[in-house]
Amino acid sequence: DIAVTPGVRAVQAEMGADHIWQDFKGDRAFDRFTENEAAFIADRDSFYIATVSETGWPYVQHRGGPRGFLRLVDDRTLAFADYRDNRQYISTGNLAADGRACLFLMDYARRARLKIYAEVETLAIEADPALTERVTIPGYRAKIERIFRLRLAAFDWNCQQHITPRFAEQEVVEAIRPLHDR
Repeated sequence: DIAVTPGVRAVQAEMGADHIWQDFKGDRAFDRFTENEAAFIADRDSFYIATVSETGWPYVQHRGGPRGFLRLVDDRTLAFADYRDNRQYISTGNLAADGRACLFLMDYARRARLKIYAEVETLAIEADPALTERVTIPGYRAKIERIFRLRLAAFDWNCQQHITPRFAEQEVVEAIRPLHDR
């Protein structure tokens, strides 16, 4: 199991929660995306990506772009164009040393969170022209520096209990349009 390590099991036991997870066979750690995940992923305009440095420190970075910039290639593969930003290259450097990552995709308005564990491959733009074309968003003017291809290890839908609803500007504009028009 990717997330439930001996240390996690020990804390579960210490907190009296080990019996909950002992024989759990529910909706966790799937290894293929379904139409449900495909639709959720296609509707995102950002996500958080966690990597680990060579010193063992975790690093979390926000990635954003036009809605749907994170593309489902097949039921076990995602890809996205890595756009030029602050040019620190921390996530990219971390992935060069350890290609594992965890993505959090959030839908704050609907209080939904999809966690994805993946092996990440960094590709030059010219390395796979068909993939580069697939992740390029026509009209989006950010400079693509590389392509990230993510091979799914597992995914999990997390509990919505503590997700505070938040709404994107466009969602608010659409919600108040009838009031504005009136």
